[in-house]
Order: sequence, then C-alpha cells, then structure tokens
Amino acid sequence: MKKNVTKFRGSRTCGGGTHKNRRGGGSRGGRGNAGGCKHHFVRNYMKGMAYGKHGFKRPQKVLSNKPIVNVGELDELAEQLVQYGEAHKQGDIYHINLAELEYPIVKVLGNGRITKPMAITVSECSARAMSKIEEAGGSIEEYVPPLKEVDIEPEETRGPDVEDI
Repeated sequence: MKKNVTKFRGSRTCGGGTHKNRRGGGSRGGRGNAGGCKHHFVRNYMKGMAYGKHGFKRPQKVLSNKPIVNVGELDELAEQLVQYGEAHKQGDIYHINLAELEYPIVKVLGNGRITKPMAITVSECSARAMSKIEEAGGSIEEYVPPLKEVDIEPEETRGPDVEDI
C-alpha cells in the first residue's frame, strides 16, 4: 500500500476535494471544544472530557483538620521524645503529654504495634488506641486545658460611669 505522502505527491488538494474545501474552522467542526455535546461527543468522551456536574463537595463544617498520631508512631518516637525533652521516662513507663508539644496533637489513633508502656495525655483517643495502650501496660489521661485567669477590677476602684455623671 502506498504511503499518503507518495500517493498525494503532485496533487494540488491532497484528496480534500476542490480547492475551496478545508478552509477555516468550519471544516473541522468548529474550534476548541465546539460540538462537545453534539457532533464531537464521542471524541470528547474518549478524552475524558464530560459535561455536566460530577461528584459533590463536602461541607466545611463536616471536615476536620485535627492533628493526629498513631500508636505505632508514638512507640517508635518515644525514645527520641525523651532525648529532646518533650517527654520523660519513669522506670519503664514513658510519660508523654501530646497536647503540650511544640505542635500539639489532638487525637491518638490505633494503627500500628505498641511494645512500650506509655502514659499519654491527649484530648481525644480512639477506642482501639486506648485498648492497645492499656494492653501494653500504659494509660490514657484526658487533657484539660488550664483555665485563663481573668483579672476583674473591684467596683470601688473603677472610675465613674457615663450614666453616673
């Protein structure tokens, strides 16, 4: 079979009909995404371009961006946390306060293995993490943030109110 280059050599229009054909964008069915829902539907569909709405967006109030850590990661990092002064060790038990780290961690999850007994202070903990920590001989304490002291002046030392004048 002849190649098209050879077949059309010497031909003025290369199989495109008269010299008036193949002019402008109309001969290709429009420019850009024209005809995507009509005469170019299959072409666009094969390229993955589909019209209409797809999927959904989760509401912002449902999304949570809590910093988390797994018990397996805590088990690996316990020794380093003691070296950096972020935790301390009493006997065999590692005492780690996750809420008062430089980057506080809000929740502990139960993925991974735990081999060291740890006493962990954290705001939230999953049931699986709690059971794994207690099986290893550790404990979980709920972190309660310290209350801020509010300094209220006694009424006698305040200046006169606008209404009093």
